[in-house]
This record gives sequence, structure tokens and C-alpha cells, in this order.
Amino acid sequence: MNLRYGQRDVFGARYLAGLLYFSLFVVSPLRSQQNPNAAIVEKIDASVHAREQGLVGYTVTEHYRVFRSHDETHPVAEMVVNTRYQKDAGKSFSIVSITGSELMRKLLETVLDDERRLTQPANRVTAVIAPANYEMSVKGQEALDGRNCVVVSLKPRRESQYLLNGTEWVDAEDGAIVQLQGITARSPSIFAGASQVSRHYTIIDGFPMATHARAVSNSWLVGKTIITIDYANYQILPRQSK
Repeated sequence: MNLRYGQRDVFGARYLAGLLYFSLFVVSPLRSQQNPNAAIVEKIDASVHAREQGLVGYTVTEHYRVFRSHDETHPVAEMVVNTRYQKDAGKSFSIVSITGSELMRKLLETVLDDERRLTQPANRVTAVIAPANYEMSVKGQEALDGRNCVVVSLKPRRESQYLLNGTEWVDAEDGAIVQLQGITARSPSIFAGASQVSRHYTIIDGFPMATHARAVSNSWLVGKTIITIDYANYQILPRQSK
């Protein structure tokens, strides 16, 4: 079976778009019976509850870059968008600038379309980092970005290209997510290999927010494709008064 170059790139875009959706993931509550360290579990639960209840939305500038093969110095396409996220609606985008060939522009627009769909409340429940989707266990502690972190392993409860076999790091002090790394639990088809995904977070106005994301896909048909996103200029939307 053969796919034209353009078709393969759009396919890869949809695949990587789903992976990059982890920018909105939050660590959902772990139950004390699933983890012997009840104190850490309680801190994670408290962090999740505070984010879920308090973060009604935000705006952010997202800078997308696409790299091909082994060249991560010269992007083949770039896009800057102003993004608005609302918990009850998902993401919406306003493109500020976009460069690259017509094919690469379509690829990036496909990424936005898929991320818009995936961040809608009805869809994200199947991919969020939660006990319903993952078996979770504490592996130990590790210093990361100057923070003392608890290391938690993630094992998907089912095969899905939107779930990861991987690891997350959460702050030992307050349970906030600091970093996520993993490999997709399933490839979307025989044409694409498993992808490596990583995300980094920082605390903004009391909430853990993504600062950088990277997804790498390598297959015999498409080759190595990398999409990165850098996030800047966060503005947390205020809660509406009742």
C-alpha cells in the first residue's frame, strides 16, 4: 500500500496532535488504597481538586515548530497562535503567523483542528491521566528542576494512541505535576510507530501549566517527525462570581 507524501504528513499531524493534547492533562485523584504513601496521595488529590475547581480557563501564546528527519535546528514549518481554553468548551485558536509550504501549513492547521476536538470536555475524559485510564504507582523520589519530586509510573488500562506507558513527576510538597514522559500505548495504524512524548510544567497563579511539549514519531513510511510547542504569556481567566 502506498500513501502520497502529503497524505502521510496529514496523517502524522493528526497522530501527533492527539499526543500533544497532554498539555491539558491533569493528574486525577489517586486513591489511598492504590498507593501505600497516603500523605503523597492526599497532596496529589488536593492539587487536582484545586486545579479542577479553580481553573475555569486561560489564554496563552503557543509557538509550534515542525522538524523532519534528524534536523532539529531548522524547522520546516512554524506557527504562532493565540489560544483560549475554557473548561466547558475546550480550546479555540487565532493564528498570528504561519510559515512553511502549503503542505506544512495544512499539517499545522490539522494539528489545531484535532487539538480543538480533543480538548472538548466529552473527549478528554478518555485520555486524561486518571485512575480510570491508568494504573498508577509511586516509584520513588527525584530532584527535578530544583524541586523534590515523587516519581509515579503510568500503565494504561487499555491500548490507545492517546495513552502512555510512562512516568510523571509530581512535586513532593504540593502534588502538582512537574513533568510527563512516555511512549504511546498503541500506534494509530501499521504505518506509524510508537511516539515518544514529553511535557514540562510550571506553576502559574497557583496552577500547574505546560511550558514545553515535544512529540517524536518515527516510522518506515513517514520517517522521523518532531512537533514541539512552547507556551508563553499565560493569563489565567478569573472565576465568574455567582
